[in-house]
This record gives sequence, C-alpha cells and structure tokens, in this order.
Amino acid sequence: MQRLTKGKYLWTRTVGSTVVGQFANTVLFYLIALYAILPSDILITSILSAWLLKVAVEVILTPLTYAVIRKVKKIEGEDYYDRGTDFNPLSVKVK
Repeated sequence: MQRLTKGKYLWTRTVGSTVVGQFANTVLFYLIALYAILPSDILITSILSAWLLKVAVEVILTPLTYAVIRKVKKIEGEDYYDRGTDFNPLSVKVK
C-alpha cells in the first residue's frame, strides 16, 4: 500500500491493515475459543463488537502514530521512501 500511495496517506495503511488483520484475528480467536460455548447470535455479535472496538482504537490512536513517526524522522534526520524495490517475500531471483 505504501508504494501504491507513494508513501503518503499513512492512515490508510494503519487503519486498512487493522481492518483486515484484526477481522481475521478476531474471527479465528472467537471461533476457536467460544464456538461451542456461546450461542451463534451472541458469538457473531461478540466478534463484530470486538472487531469494531479494535478498529476504533486504531482510528483514535492514528494522530499519535503520526506524532511518533514525525518525531522519529526528525531524530533520524531521514524521510526515506523506497522506490523500485520488490518487497514480495515470495519472489526468488537467481543471479
């Protein structure tokens, strides 16, 4: 996503990754831990509530994320954006 947005719009990456990652995490955890314990309607409501809470926390903390990143870039004296690098962990290049 960073390459797609050319290093801009950090909030789309932080919130977007939370939406996807926490959805998968929450669904798997609740199904594994509570499938046979909670009735289906309560289980679904619990999954959605927990997921929305996690996303809300990310949205609320996004300004703090921006502040921390700004501070780190200032300390390091760098604001580097990598262009032309293949970040695919599955690609194999033989020299």
